[in-house]
Amino acid sequence: SFKFAETTASSAAPDCKVRLTDAAADRLRQLHSMGKPSTLRLRVASGGCSGFQYEFTFSEPQDGDLVYNQDGATLVVDEQSTEFLDGAEIGFEQEMIRASFVMQKNSLADAKCGCGSSFSVGF
Repeated sequence: SFKFAETTASSAAPDCKVRLTDAAADRLRQLHSMGKPSTLRLRVASGGCSGFQYEFTFSEPQDGDLVYNQDGATLVVDEQSTEFLDGAEIGFEQEMIRASFVMQKNSLADAKCGCGSSFSVGF
């Protein structure tokens, strides 16, 4: 089964490894209201130019996932990926030619590449 972890936009709880910015939560609620997939999954995978990379997809919770419900928006993270996240903040950026969810902050990331989707850790 999966575990639920309630968080809020202003949450600074020490056990809160990841949170959504207001823009990210707004975008997920907007997708939900349009009947589109709106449960965001964050996965940390090996690869990228710095060793690890963030992957964002839409998917329902699976066994072992940690489920974050924040102001009507839902984020799921597999248990293994949480080992690479601490104080992580997921944002949503919309530019002229693209819109995407992005990792804006992760206390465990020692370095990241120029594109922002790849990072290294020091443990």
